[in-house]
Amino acid sequence: MDAREMIARRAATELRDGQVVNLGIGMPTAVANYLPADVVLTLQSENGCLLFGATPSLGDEDPDVANAGGQPIKLLPGASIFDLATSFAIIRGGHVDVSILGALEVDQEGSIANWARPLAPGKFAPGMGGAMDLVFGARKVVVTVEHSGKAGSKILKKCRFPITGKGVVDVIITEKAVFEVTCDGLVLAEIAGGLVVDDIRAITEADFVVAEDVRPYHLSSP
Repeated sequence: MDAREMIARRAATELRDGQVVNLGIGMPTAVANYLPADVVLTLQSENGCLLFGATPSLGDEDPDVANAGGQPIKLLPGASIFDLATSFAIIRGGHVDVSILGALEVDQEGSIANWARPLAPGKFAPGMGGAMDLVFGARKVVVTVEHSGKAGSKILKKCRFPITGKGVVDVIITEKAVFEVTCDGLVLAEIAGGLVVDDIRAITEADFVVAEDVRPYHLSSP
């Protein structure tokens, strides 16, 4: 199991019956494939869809039905599709319970940076899209991000890239650990197998405290 699958599986365990859940572009879209069997919820895509399921098998996809990242999705019975204005009325109106987003970096204050920056002349990383609306419109914001990149830790004391939302993140999930964001800073809640607290400190720029009941990293069932 690679890091991205680990993160998606762990993110799926954050979800509960009856919720409306938005899955952001990139890593979060895979969460649809790992939803717990006993959880019934409604997935929302910002480009205008309610009630879809796991990624369809090759050959079973409909080229006219895709998520905001252009990846195929499979509509479930009772699903609806609509225009972008309606989709953002749902998001801005506070009707999304959980938003799961990818990030370039996140910090100990619960701020997230996940939008465009120049890579080379005429080339940019992915744009903000609806993320600014989602981090303020959703009741809970879960960030899925690999713990480190080529430049080092992605869990920082302070975001360096342009901020999508300040102090909006509730949970940070990496392949190494799970942090809860509180008014007093980050709390290390779960640690991946084979690692100890000192390992997490060595790869994390941000300051954090360790939960009294810190737990092993919990994944959804295969």
